[in-house]
Amino acid sequence: MKTILVVDDEPKIVQLARDYLAHAGFSVLSAGDGKTALAIFRAEKPNLVLLDLGLPEMDGLDVTRALRKDSSVPIIMLTARAEETDKIVGLEIGADDYITKPFSPKELVARVRAVLRRQENALTANEIIRVAQVTLDVARMRVQVGAKEIEVTPTEFQLLAALARQPGRIFTRAQLLEAVRGVAFESYERAIDAHVKNIRRKLEPNPRAPRFILSVYGVGYKFADK
Repeated sequence: MKTILVVDDEPKIVQLARDYLAHAGFSVLSAGDGKTALAIFRAEKPNLVLLDLGLPEMDGLDVTRALRKDSSVPIIMLTARAEETDKIVGLEIGADDYITKPFSPKELVARVRAVLRRQENALTANEIIRVAQVTLDVARMRVQVGAKEIEVTPTEFQLLAALARQPGRIFTRAQLLEAVRGVAFESYERAIDAHVKNIRRKLEPNPRAPRFILSVYGVGYKFADK
């Protein structure tokens, strides 16, 4: 049974998420603040974190940064904030998806399943992708540049694998959203830009002059073919 950690300071939101996720067959843990969430995460190692951005004291972005220091656990952000920048920042620092409040409980369950399924599909595939200095071990969800291992989130890995499987092919943002389906039902194309920026920061020797993931003006992105 997969375990979901729900982090929100609104008890009604926590109870709603708990009820629907439990009914869907998940084990559910909960926390009302960031520090408690991190302590529970380290003790229980849940399979996914459902994380509100607007937490008191230590907000959701700070919690995401702390989790990403030593974990690639899938993170879905919950936000009541309408500003696009909050969602983009969350994706850039390592969240896999976001849901805006108020949300449909059925959609919440579907999004959780989609993110977990994407991770499971990657873990069961037996494939090694090598392009230039980059190696992707799909079964282990590992990325190496030369001899150096790079930590990426499940969504970042799927996006990188989609590009690296067909070096030189130009992908539109819409095609990349489809390749990593689950980035989301309400996703917009700027979500892809946020993930690409984050991958470049980790992968490229100089993110401002990328060698591997190249922008194609007005279209999208491609993985360098040499």
